[in-house]
Amino acid sequence: MYSFRNDYSEGAHPNILESLVRTNMEQTFGYGEDNYTLEAQELIRAHIGREDVAIHFLVGGTQTNLTAISAFLRPHEAAIAAASGHIAVHETGAIEATGHKVITTETVDGKLSPIHIEAVLKAHTDEHMVKPKLVYLSDSTEVGTIYYKEELRAIYECAKSHGLLVMIDGARLGSALMAKDNDVTLNDLAQYSDAFYIGGTKNGALLGEALVIVNDSLKEDFRYHIKQKGGLLAKGRIIALGYIELFKEQLFFDLAKHANEMAEFLLQGIKEAGYSTLTESTTNQVFPILPKDIIKELRKQFDFSDWEEIDEAHLAIRLVTSWATPKESVESFCEALAHFK
Repeated sequence: MYSFRNDYSEGAHPNILESLVRTNMEQTFGYGEDNYTLEAQELIRAHIGREDVAIHFLVGGTQTNLTAISAFLRPHEAAIAAASGHIAVHETGAIEATGHKVITTETVDGKLSPIHIEAVLKAHTDEHMVKPKLVYLSDSTEVGTIYYKEELRAIYECAKSHGLLVMIDGARLGSALMAKDNDVTLNDLAQYSDAFYIGGTKNGALLGEALVIVNDSLKEDFRYHIKQKGGLLAKGRIIALGYIELFKEQLFFDLAKHANEMAEFLLQGIKEAGYSTLTESTTNQVFPILPKDIIKELRKQFDFSDWEEIDEAHLAIRLVTSWATPKESVESFCEALAHFK
């Protein structure tokens, strides 16, 4: 039984585990004030090409989203997100629990545009409603699509014209950056957002997300917000060591490229078997539309998630490849799919 359910089933890349073992008995400062954290921050700044960004390490995506968004917004302000956005669907109301509404809008491909933002603003006009203040994007999105540079630029300019902030959820940013049709760099993300994060949990790290705050007005006292939300780890170096290994060379990008390549092999096999997909994903998530009887047979050998009901006989499932997915497992899935047809 091989699992295509997510991209964090495995533990961590061996380089990271070796680093943790090698440094295990060292005594360091706590709460992210150790030399390893400082080194990881500098490595990330170098990859972004900006020395003026603040970088904070948090455990996971939900914690990063709720800590950042609640810190960036005043009590009456709200976030705008695609209806499929992680903060709206898969975080147990974490943002709302901090007192901030998430305003959702339907999209075709999981991506927001200036048209969506303008529509939300037109519907929220005075103090009897929450005030839209932050535009929340995911790259890659929850349906595997990516934002192109021109799209990010247009969203950012629209947001700034209305006094809005832009935050990018990068839980699967590695996969987005290494997508074959991507034209966005880390530097572009810093140029077209007020904050974004670089996900490690879903790209070979043991745990961790690196939040990059670009907007100077959002940087002050942010460590207070992390502490108040329970995110300031005493053993902060555990996350930092992972990011050192990921960014001291090109490991972060190599792992994401592998995940994407395995997803592309899956996609080829699905199309060769004569099936279509729900979205045009070029990242590590694939959403084939399959007959339910074949899905039942596939579950005997593979684990994956149901995604969307198409009709009485068909269902879109989600297949996720990871930094560690063996090509043999992908080939086995494709062979099984062809056999059951």
